[in-house]
Amino acid sequence: MVSVLKLHRQKKYNVRSMPIQKDDEIQVVRGHYKGIHPSKVVITRLKLDKHPKKILKRKAKCRQVGKEKGKHKEETIEKMLE
Repeated sequence: MVSVLKLHRQKKYNVRSMPIQKDDEIQVVRGHYKGIHPSKVVITRLKLDKHPKKILKRKAKCRQVGKEKGKHKEETIEKMLE
């Protein structure tokens, strides 16, 4: 079950969502506590052991690659025209 991270955690880890684990702290955003669903929950504190750290590194790495994707610079255009 995957849920969104709180805004300051998103900026810190450069990741928007993470799988919810047993010892993570969450905040219910909408509705009541009965029937907690990931769309109504925000993760406030992550329990970072071995597996979640790997997920964070992998997801952050992918987001960095995506920022440069599709953007052309003058140098690359000049090389293509030559």
